[in-house]
Amino acid sequence: METQDFITLYAPATNDELGTIPACSQAQIDEMMAQATSVWPEWSQTTLETRSQLLKRWSANLRRDAENIAHLLSQEIAKAYADSYKEVIRTADLIDYVADDALRMNGEAYRGDQFPGGSRKKMAFSHFAPLGVVLAISPFNYPVNLAAAKIAPALMMGNSVIFKPATQGALSGVALVAALVEAGMPENLVQIATGRGSVIGDYIVQHSAVNMISFTGSVGIGRRISQLAGMIPQVHELGGKDAAIILDLDQPQRLVSELISGAFGYSGQRCTAIKRIFVLEPIADQLAALLTPAMAEITTGMPETNAMVTPLIDNGSADFVQGLIDDAIEKGAHVLFGNERQANFLAPTLLDHVTPDMRVAWEEPFGPVLPIIRVQSVEEAIRLNNESEFGLQASIFGSNIEDIFAIAPRLQVGTVNINGRSERGPDHFPFAGIKNSGMGTQGVRRSLESMSRQQMTVLNLK
Repeated sequence: METQDFITLYAPATNDELGTIPACSQAQIDEMMAQATSVWPEWSQTTLETRSQLLKRWSANLRRDAENIAHLLSQEIAKAYADSYKEVIRTADLIDYVADDALRMNGEAYRGDQFPGGSRKKMAFSHFAPLGVVLAISPFNYPVNLAAAKIAPALMMGNSVIFKPATQGALSGVALVAALVEAGMPENLVQIATGRGSVIGDYIVQHSAVNMISFTGSVGIGRRISQLAGMIPQVHELGGKDAAIILDLDQPQRLVSELISGAFGYSGQRCTAIKRIFVLEPIADQLAALLTPAMAEITTGMPETNAMVTPLIDNGSADFVQGLIDDAIEKGAHVLFGNERQANFLAPTLLDHVTPDMRVAWEEPFGPVLPIIRVQSVEEAIRLNNESEFGLQASIFGSNIEDIFAIAPRLQVGTVNINGRSERGPDHFPFAGIKNSGMGTQGVRRSLESMSRQQMTVLNLK
């Protein structure tokens, strides 16, 4: 497929040119969809073992090429090289797990006489059938892992895939698929649709050939996809405003380590980053005194130095985060550390005395800023957590496990972490958000199920 239009990509940290990707037209999307529609029926008739072996070869190629892919990934999204390498290896592990777990998925058998008035002469069997063409839309922040988390389950369940990577991150996505092609992927089974959202964004999600959409990205785009795509199955992983509720300071070193890494890992550009702290007023000064010197230990700089905080993905993102910080300061927040900026690099910033009238108490920054919100009671912390439009994850830190287990089910989130930071993994754990944080459940087994349907075969005996 030829294109006359290309998009040039630049490194966020240096502004060096990295390469180009095709800017697909709607006509080219039509061609991709036709090809994807034509190839999945034959693929669905292959054995699960055949599909599993393809995925195993894919993962082996990723491990072999991990250093090169990680170098590209690190440049493309300004992520520390060490973390980029871990992402590639984690992705290979994920693909292997998908390849194995699908082999363990069995259907069910039913007897007619299990229901009142039923007959023993009627039996039924269920099995997992493919959906058809899966549209996989991945974000910039984990361009390899979150792409493979969609593509691998789709392929194992007998589907074809149209892969729409985020523009910044698309080169890493291309490298991911190249390793799959080299593994022996049938032609046109996975196709990459890159381009400008203004041209193909709406068009691709409401295309009549699409049978399922798996999307990771912003709330606004997720809502639009839902509106345009109608009734086809969809799984969305959207934003978060994950809170850490601090009940006591009995394990200060562990607490500080989890809060710092949870808030500032990859510059806070994670949906599961800790984005606000609720701390009881009697221990708030102590917590601030513990966190402030730890902020100075956060490594900052360029991706190749393996810094925790690097330049953000673009200037617009930096502008947004800076706006949240400025708003908080104007309304009385105290800057304990940071609030320094150079272009799209923002120093890790710790704010204290943040109040509910400040934007940073509610809006997702996707950047290196952590607000401390002082509360008078656990009840206030629960209320403020649940008033958020988001409901992805939360963390509770404390020594009284009975108190923690009493609080956890009252938090309106998909996952509650006890004495640990909010995070996505391990990849086989169910992963879901409520409210504006998403729709549907991911995680290896859940993703396999969401990209298939149960088909019944009913046997009528004489």
